Amino acid sequence: MPLNALQTATAGLKATQTAMGLVSQNVANAGTAGYVKRTIATVSSGPGNSGVSVGTITRSFDAAALKQLRLETAGSAYTSTKADITGQVGALFGTPGSTTALDGLVNSFTGSLQNLAANPTSAAARSTVLSTASNLANNINGIANSVQALRTGIESSLGSQTASASSLLGGIAALNVKIQSTTDDLTLADLKDQRDQKVTELSGYLDVQTAEQRDGTLSITTSSGVNLVTGGTAATLGFDGRTTLGANSTYSTDPDQRSVGTITATTPGGGKIDLGAPGVLRSGSIAANLELRDTTLPQVQRQLDDLAGGMASALTDTSTSGTVSGSGSTTDLSGMQSGNTLTLAVTAADGSTRNIILVASQGATKSVDPSQTDDGTALAQTFDISGGPTTYKAKIQEALDGLAARASAQGLKNVPSLTANGTGANVTVTGGGTSKVVAATATKTVPTSATDFASAYPQVALFVDGSNKGLFTGSFDAGSQLTGFAQRITVNPALSANTAVLTAQGATNTGTGATRAQFAFDALTTAQQTFSSSSGIGGVAAPYKTSVTTFAQDVIAAQGAAAANAANLDAGQSVALSTAQGRFAKSAGVNVDEEMSNLIALQTAYSANARVLTAARDMLDTLLRI
Repeated sequence: MPLNALQTATAGLKATQTAMGLVSQNVANAGTAGYVKRTIATVSSGPGNSGVSVGTITRSFDAAALKQLRLETAGSAYTSTKADITGQVGALFGTPGSTTALDGLVNSFTGSLQNLAANPTSAAARSTVLSTASNLANNINGIANSVQALRTGIESSLGSQTASASSLLGGIAALNVKIQSTTDDLTLADLKDQRDQKVTELSGYLDVQTAEQRDGTLSITTSSGVNLVTGGTAATLGFDGRTTLGANSTYSTDPDQRSVGTITATTPGGGKIDLGAPGVLRSGSIAANLELRDTTLPQVQRQLDDLAGGMASALTDTSTSGTVSGSGSTTDLSGMQSGNTLTLAVTAADGSTRNIILVASQGATKSVDPSQTDDGTALAQTFDISGGPTTYKAKIQEALDGLAARASAQGLKNVPSLTANGTGANVTVTGGGTSKVVAATATKTVPTSATDFASAYPQVALFVDGSNKGLFTGSFDAGSQLTGFAQRITVNPALSANTAVLTAQGATNTGTGATRAQFAFDALTTAQQTFSSSSGIGGVAAPYKTSVTTFAQDVIAAQGAAAANAANLDAGQSVALSTAQGRFAKSAGVNVDEEMSNLIALQTAYSANARVLTAARDMLDTLLRI
């Protein structure tokens, strides 16, 4: 009996000492970031449960809370990144209604035109028009340049974030290897703490999902299913960033067409996965930056381009409506320049209507991205006007045939069958079968050049393309003239040298009058312009018709709302992250009061085991003296 008591008491002392050491470690690391509380279980041992031994040392935490923490960490990184950039964009446009905001500068410009119409003989009024026009153009230039600077900054951030994420993946894989080969419980717990910290840090960059394997390793995939870590191997992330981004810098799945950087995951087997493709990454700061660079900021650029193009076109363009007869429409296309359009509204058998946009060009027919026109849902194609009006019928037919073939190849439904006829500039487009052309409109730029002030009346090229492209017509001959026009719009220098043009009476009359100034004012404030749904203003499925001044107000309001919404979303996500952190800390953190209570219990147990050991020793001594 004494020997059994000695063995039991000795085992109890050892188990209690180990438990006290673990309590000491917990208390010492109560403030250590990433440390998860350790617990130990004792198990009975020996014949008839006569002894006790130390069980497994485990990390005590709520797995569901950890999963939620990583989810909210990714979400918070996403919303904070979006809120930061959209806030900066909103600040670029200024406070709506203020004199220095975009809409305020538009109002100052149109106000100066109204004043000139009331005082056409005033040289000061003419100078004010050019001054306010220049201020407005410079402001649009500055905002657009800042938008591209933000994109360039994001491109740089993506490079550094990708490198950090790749390093974390490699570190997680290395820890997996160590965990596989470690048998000591305390060392194993430390390694798992380190791995969890890296995974949580990684979730700030990417939306990751984890699965612990039987051998203790952790597999990591994105929520879209891309495998990043398996056992001791990890994918390597690379980013082929560009030094500077411009309005024409866009993402494409075709590497030859892509002009921005993308993130490539290279698997240990040499396979490559494009993580920059839409939908692959769904949360985290990297996903937010990709969305900002490729979608949000390009749309801001498009709004500025549409505003700049609308300002220039409103003062130079005119529209000619076609004459509808039967299933076709005849339109006078005289005076067409590169970039001018013939828009055909065509109905199909099911009653649906689709716009066909034919863009005049100085070359062979080619497809046009409809998002670059004033109707992102249309079918668009160029037609060659270089041979003059006598070739229009044949060239429009070429364009219609090319458009139909392309649409059919893409599997589009209700592709209309159209035929071009006519003589000279008068072209008739007729629908075939059940297709009908129910309306046609030709948009033409009246001045033939930036210096054409004589034949163009009352239209005047007050705003021109500052990169030696001269008159703004929306041409596609050397790429889309609209793209990046916000950076290039400037006041026509020929007008600055001859301000009297602003109040000229007509093509041959050198007298002074208010007609041209009044026309410009009405064209900007009253006349309805068509703005593409691609700008995101006024809807996403159809063109938006409004005045230039109202469009400017809509743009600044949209950016202000976007900044406010992003800030509100980030504030809500911050609360969610804080809640998740608190829930996880409650399950995994060290409660010093609780540990002290455990220590007192362990001290009592230790004293009790020591007394048993003393009693057993005394009994043995007594026996030996008999």
